[in-house]
Parts: sequence; C-alpha cells; structure tokens
Amino acid sequence: MAQARENTREAFELALRQGATGLESDAWLTADGQVALDHDGIVGRRPRRRPMAEIARTDLPGHVMTLDELYAVCGTGFELSLDVKDPAAVPRIVEIARAAGPDVPRRLWLCHPELELLASWRSLALDVRLVDSTRVSRMSDGVRQRAATLAARGIDAVNLHWLDWTELYVGLFHDAGVYAFGWDAHSRSALTRLVATGVDAVYGNHVERMLAAIAALR
Repeated sequence: MAQARENTREAFELALRQGATGLESDAWLTADGQVALDHDGIVGRRPRRRPMAEIARTDLPGHVMTLDELYAVCGTGFELSLDVKDPAAVPRIVEIARAAGPDVPRRLWLCHPELELLASWRSLALDVRLVDSTRVSRMSDGVRQRAATLAARGIDAVNLHWLDWTELYVGLFHDAGVYAFGWDAHSRSALTRLVATGVDAVYGNHVERMLAAIAALR
C-alpha cells in the first residue's frame, strides 16, 4: 500500500513484480457467498454505510477483488495470508483455495486473534495453515506455554507485532514447531531489527525495504 491502493489488483501485482513471495489481505463474505478482499468490509459513506455481508458481489466498488479473482489474476505461486474478518467466510475460502490447485491450501495462512475460534477451523480444514494473531501482552499463559499450546492444537504459526519479537521468543516457538511471523514492519529500522530475530515471515508495505533487510543478513 506504500505505492498503490491497498487490497487492489494494482497493489497485489506490483508487490509480486517487486519480489514479494507472499501477499496479505482481509477477508469478508458477501451476501451472495463471495470472498471479498478489503480492509474495512464497509461499503459507502455515512449515513449509507453497509457491511459487505449485506451486499452482493456485483454491487461492490470496482476496486474490490474477490479471492477467486486474485488467484485468476496473480496465479498461485505465492503464500497468501488472510486476516479472516468474517468467520463465516472460512468454508468458502477453503473451497476456493482447493479449487485453485492441489498445492494452494498449503500456501494459505488464515489468521485470527481468537484462539478458540481459530483452533475450531483445524477440523474443517486440515490442508490449510492457521495463524494465531496476537500480542505478547495478551498471552496470559506466557510465551513458552503459548508455543506449546499452539503446537498441541495444530496451529501452524503465531503473528506478533514486530516490537514483540526477540530471538528468545522466536526460539521458543521454533522449538515447539511453530512458525514466527512479524507484522507492521514498515521502516528500515523496524525491518532490520525484526529479521535479525530469525522470524519466518515479515509483513510490511515496502517490498524493497523488506528485501533489502533480508539481503543484509546473507
């Protein structure tokens, strides 16, 4: 979104051209069962704002893409992280990913901040990845126990704000077999600090900065 409107075809294609190996968006279910990719999930302006759950795909703004369209336009050769804003969208998300190709579900990462809800999706979709989106301050069980809990419940990764990550924390999750993701890393200093901890994925708006930070470690 540093160079194009977020969650649009232009932004997704630009990120891939610049060398990103993964894309991120927010997922909502429309009234006619389509998975819309949009940050807010709201259409229109006050006083006529309406949630996407009440609107059919054909009535969405032209810049809004669906998950089907993303795969059709950009292919499937990338990791896709979806912050699931509407849990009702999960079955349809999984269905679309499976239809897109046999390897696509394993490259699909579904993120949510509610651990119990997230864990319930494992029985629904054994072939997709699940990500606990949280902060260290919200882990009443502590980092070490959270790592063990995620591993036991079949959660593949934890996604923390870049300020939360330390090498120690990355090591605890790796020891449990859980991937470590860091988000909101936009500045060069934030990226340098984050990638040095050994995380497995970096979320940010500047692809060139992310690539430079990773290259500097090699």
